[in-house]
Amino acid sequence: MIIQLSNLIKFFRYWFPLIIYCILIFLQSSFPSIESIPELPYIDKLLHFFAYAVLGALFLRAYKTLQIRNNLKFLIILSVLSSSLYGISDEIHQYFVPYRSAEWMDIFADILGSVFGVFIYQYITTRFADNRFKSLFL
Repeated sequence: MIIQLSNLIKFFRYWFPLIIYCILIFLQSSFPSIESIPELPYIDKLLHFFAYAVLGALFLRAYKTLQIRNNLKFLIILSVLSSSLYGISDEIHQYFVPYRSAEWMDIFADILGSVFGVFIYQYITTRFADNRFKSLFL
C-alpha cells in the first residue's frame, strides 16, 4: 500500500504536470488563429521557443523518475527527442486546423527550445543540488 501511494505521489508530482502541459499545448493549437500582424517581429517563434523549453524541462524532470535515471546522456537525448517530436506533431496538427498553418521555422524554434530547456534544467538541478531551492526544480 505504501509503495502504491508513493507511486501515486510521484505520478502527480512529476508526470501529471507534463501531461497537463501537453494537453494545454494541444488545446491552444486547436483553436483557429485570427490573422493579425504581430506587434513584434518573430514574437511567435520566441513563444514557441520558450513553450518547448518548458516542455523539454518537464520531460527531463519526469524521465528522471524512471529506472534509467542513472543514464543521464540517454535521458537528455530522450527528453529533447520527446519534446521535439511533440512539437513536430503539433505543427502537423495545426496544418489541419482552419486558419492555422504548419511552419518549418516553428518546428525549428520548438527543437531549439527543447534543447535549451533540457540543458538549462539539468544545469540548474546540478548547480543547486545542495541548495534549499532544490525542491522547486526537482
